[in-house]
Amino acid sequence: MGKKRLGFAMTGSFCTWSSVIPQMEKLTEFYEIYPIFSPISYCSDNRFGKAADWIERVEEICGRKIWHTIEEVEPIGPKNLLDLLLIAPCTGNTLGKLANGINDTPVTMAAKSSLRNGNPLILAVSTNDALGGSAQNIGRLMNVKQVYFVPMAQDDPKNKPTSAVAFFDLIAPTLLSAASGEQIQPVWRQRL
Repeated sequence: MGKKRLGFAMTGSFCTWSSVIPQMEKLTEFYEIYPIFSPISYCSDNRFGKAADWIERVEEICGRKIWHTIEEVEPIGPKNLLDLLLIAPCTGNTLGKLANGINDTPVTMAAKSSLRNGNPLILAVSTNDALGGSAQNIGRLMNVKQVYFVPMAQDDPKNKPTSAVAFFDLIAPTLLSAASGEQIQPVWRQRL
């Protein structure tokens, strides 16, 4: 039996990319990875790195070009191109769009297309307003069939009391559980 097809979508929480990319590398042993970038992820040069450098690294890891347009991801649904879709990191902006049915980026369109086929959508949250404005969107998505969360916790309760970040090192076990229709405990009191 071949490797499962994993869509690995990345959004603009650039401060977490250095933690997310090593997880992508590890997953290549078990999954055929199809990388997907949000528009800002594909073009932003910022204090965490140049877009061209990130693109080169991800394409080298995955062995294929990044899908970064709606036209490139649209066939995911009709052709059932993926077995699972992971969004890591998943920003508050993306959470809001998913919770409200807005499909105006390659990442949100890929999510819609994947769910259309009844395939698991796994979210690895990284947002400064998880316990603020994004809380209602997280709650709404926790009640959607086939949507699973990588366990998360506050990353800095004292200085950023509404911020939460997924435990990116728990992506692999979360994917396995989601493929079996199980959710690992999604919210932890504190980071270990």
